[in-house]
Amino acid sequence: KSNNSVREVRMKTRIGEHDREAKTRLVKRLLTEGSKVRVSVMFRGREVQHPQIGMALLKNVAEDLQEDALLEKAPSFEGRFLAMILAPGPSLKNKNNKEPESAKT
Repeated sequence: KSNNSVREVRMKTRIGEHDREAKTRLVKRLLTEGSKVRVSVMFRGREVQHPQIGMALLKNVAEDLQEDALLEKAPSFEGRFLAMILAPGPSLKNKNNKEPESAKT
């Protein structure tokens, strides 16, 4: 089954390290289900003056998922959100194709 929906995972610039790792695991799970995932960083108030914080956050997420995801859209601002879109990578597509075969036998 290919699922063409785009799911969104949001975080703020002041997210803790463990919380960021939990969000990254959620993104990985959504990618294994076949969805594309928009990872958004929300800026509030004066945080907009420091886009490098959001860029670093998205860079960390992308590095953690580099084996499992393809960067479909590079990080860019959409209003108060800095967002990137990740698509399931070749390693996840192969896993998804192998599972139904083992279920049939």
